[in-house]
Amino acid sequence: MPDQKRDYYEVLGVSKGASDDEIKKAYRKMAKQYHPDLNPGDKTAEAKFKEVNEAYEVLSDKEKRSRYDQFGHAGVDPNFGAGAGGPFGGFSGADFGDIDLGDIFGSFFGGGFGGGSSSRRNGPMKGDTLRAGVTITFEEAAFGCEKEIILNREETCETCHGSGCEPGTTAEICPNCRGTGTVRIQRGGGAFTFATTASCPKCNGTGKIIHQPCKSCNGSGSVRKQRKITVKIPAGIDNGQAVSLRGQGGAGRNGGPAGDLIISVTVRPHAFFKRDGTSVYLEQPVSFLQATLGAELEIPTIDGKVKWTLPEGTQPGTTFRLRGKGIPSINGRGRGDQFVTVQVQVPKNLTREQKEALHAYGQAMGEIPADHEDGLKGFFDKKRKKK
Repeated sequence: MPDQKRDYYEVLGVSKGASDDEIKKAYRKMAKQYHPDLNPGDKTAEAKFKEVNEAYEVLSDKEKRSRYDQFGHAGVDPNFGAGAGGPFGGFSGADFGDIDLGDIFGSFFGGGFGGGSSSRRNGPMKGDTLRAGVTITFEEAAFGCEKEIILNREETCETCHGSGCEPGTTAEICPNCRGTGTVRIQRGGGAFTFATTASCPKCNGTGKIIHQPCKSCNGSGSVRKQRKITVKIPAGIDNGQAVSLRGQGGAGRNGGPAGDLIISVTVRPHAFFKRDGTSVYLEQPVSFLQATLGAELEIPTIDGKVKWTLPEGTQPGTTFRLRGKGIPSINGRGRGDQFVTVQVQVPKNLTREQKEALHAYGQAMGEIPADHEDGLKGFFDKKRKKK
């Protein structure tokens, strides 16, 4: 039993009296909707695509359309339903005429079928983004600074102002591509012929031909120069962050704006400060006596030394806060704090008198038994006799 085929007008969604332009427009819409490249692995879409192409093959041909209008499917394929051959299994040979698949698929494939991006090659283009690096100190990162960097970059030629032409001359619009920078190429053949676009070989995609190139830039419109640029590093910047300078990158093309310059910042480690965000951390050494009896200390900060009263009986590892002595916020909203951790230093290489005093302290605190003290006293007496 023959397979049932849908009416070709119904397939394309047009009336029987539709004009050639209406049929072509409907075909483009349906082909774009069901194309296999846009529906990978979708068997239903693949079948729809075959059906749409079969319908268009018939309705775009005046003779075939006339026979179809008179006799239906039998008028164009006496064996319809028997699985006629052809690349899509349902029609023998599609003639796509002047339909450019680039018009249909260009926006989906970035110009792969057509010239979506190629058509803009001779339009204004932003210059390249350049990158550089700078190394600063811990304090420079905290309070900001200015640094000079040397940069090699492409700049717009001052002689021709970017046109590439010798002053007093102009470029000719490429006759091969009519200034578009692209040419239309017909590919395939037989059952499936389609058109694509490619860069124009005569003008190399620029859309213009320069007969008298500028001597300063050899027709490129830009020259390479070395520049010394002053970079303002904001207060509060951290290691690994970057500063962006708009318009300090490579020269734009065809009247486009210059690119940007991205400067990566490296902050050298400090001898004793450590940083976490806007907080600064410091380990402060104190003597056993200072920790026990308390003391007036001078604590180093990124602003300079500040006085701090250490309470008596401070235990090792105690951390106290100096408010507002940290890193300024990079967005200008206040400053962080500094955290100081007390590190009690154990004395080394004590003299005899110092050891005797320390043991006397230990006895007073009940930390040294009396018999141990008597033995220690005898030990020191023997040391004196030997001397």
